[in-house]
Amino acid sequence: MSLSKNKISYIQSLKQKKYRSQHNTFVAEGSKLIFDLIPHMRCQLLVLSDEMQENLSVVKAEETIVATRAEIKKASHLATPPDAIAVFYQIQKDYSGIDYSNKLSLILDEVQDPGNLGTIIRIADWFGIENIFCSNDTADVYNTKTVQATMGALSRVNIHYANIANLIKQYPSSSIYGTFLNGENIYTEPLVTKGFIVMGNEGNGIRPEIEQLITHRLYIPSFSTNSTTSESLNVAVATAVVCSEFRRR
Repeated sequence: MSLSKNKISYIQSLKQKKYRSQHNTFVAEGSKLIFDLIPHMRCQLLVLSDEMQENLSVVKAEETIVATRAEIKKASHLATPPDAIAVFYQIQKDYSGIDYSNKLSLILDEVQDPGNLGTIIRIADWFGIENIFCSNDTADVYNTKTVQATMGALSRVNIHYANIANLIKQYPSSSIYGTFLNGENIYTEPLVTKGFIVMGNEGNGIRPEIEQLITHRLYIPSFSTNSTTSESLNVAVATAVVCSEFRRR
């Protein structure tokens, strides 16, 4: 069976959040990513290139199509067409009623770049952080760029969208960490293994109403020997440094 124009149009429509929300689905591209996700997430549609059809017997999808590279190129969201495309159902879980006070979790305050969000999810997976709470204006976790950047970690890290100010206020006894240019040196400051780490917007950092809820202000010092250096770190890089230091303790 070839990849029909209707299927191509459907896959292409999922570039837009409104259609992802309407269909409750999202797109993943490339066999490695897809095969990482398939054991953990329901696959609505799997499109394999001719050379990948030997995998038909080992994957579970509601519908599977073997297509030409030219057909896959028409459906792909990427500049370089992959060897496979899949449409997965979005994860629907009820996280209410769970106590997160005994875990180390991340909070993202208006992280806008989908690639940064995907990389942060991958970082959380690496450092064993199971939950990321995103402000409602953070990038969409099911954006194709985000999904690709997670490298499969999307199936292992729980992503929650919420009013993060209200969330923090639910845990008045928890340690709330945030990164600032005028904070305390993260390498000398005492850290605990439970609580929340807040990472802010790429350009503006943590917004004032969230900043006032932070109980521990941290700073990642520069070790450059130059008199001038970069103003700040990329938010995903900063997240990796912070998570590494928390886990090192």
